[in-house]
Amino acid sequence: MRKLLVAGALVVVAATGCGAHDEGPGVPGTASGSLEQLARRAGCRPDLQTDAAELRQANCGSGEGRYVLATFATDRGQAEWLDAADDYGGTYLVGRKWIVVGAEATVTRLRGRLGGTVERSSSHHSDRSGGGGHEEGAGRHAGHH
Repeated sequence: MRKLLVAGALVVVAATGCGAHDEGPGVPGTASGSLEQLARRAGCRPDLQTDAAELRQANCGSGEGRYVLATFATDRGQAEWLDAADDYGGTYLVGRKWIVVGAEATVTRLRGRLGGTVERSSSHHSDRSGGGGHEEGAGRHAGHH
């Protein structure tokens, strides 16, 4: 079921390049709060798609600016979701117990409102060496990759 949720969320992800993001001035501290609080800070009217104890997920925006905002009950749940999402590639904005999935330009824009760390999965490349495109210090669980 987790793979199905991830697959549905990643439908909105455009093909993106891999590698580190550029640190920019004016990036706020990483936001925290409920899905609704994060959505408000991002300027989104959330269209709730999943409302479970361990995962809440909503669609936001429209057109090329469309993205998915997901919140997690636990750090482990978030880490497992990211591990499963690696199979699909994409660009993610990652905070503590929340993730935004969308096109790179959308994720970069939202980082200016939500803070967090941009991660790019390299799983869509056939020459993957197992390292992924995750940045150091992103709050990932120990032992990942």
